[in-house]
Amino acid sequence: MCSMLNQLPSSIGQLNMLQELNIAWCFNLKELPPSIGQLNALQKFKLRSCYKLEELPTSIGQLSTLQELDLSRCFELKDLPTSTNELIRLQKCDFSECSKLKELPKFIGKMTTH
Repeated sequence: MCSMLNQLPSSIGQLNMLQELNIAWCFNLKELPPSIGQLNALQKFKLRSCYKLEELPTSIGQLSTLQELDLSRCFELKDLPTSTNELIRLQKCDFSECSKLKELPKFIGKMTTH
């Protein structure tokens, strides 16, 4: 649990061999650095219960190996960037209890797994 963490360093993008990033329960985290998109090997990204996370950076669409994205209980998340349509390997998404997320983008139904 990282309840006191309120930001990630931009240098996180240098972890180019990282396959799983779990920053769940970071209650004070409001945003992610654009360098998140540089995590070329990332397969699982867990952001569960990041209560104050308001948006995802557009660079998230660069995570071409991402298979799982957990955004459950991200209460302040309002929408997803259109760049998420680039997540072609995505197999599992959890948006449960994202109370401000009113709709999923139309392209989400067109996603395919390879």
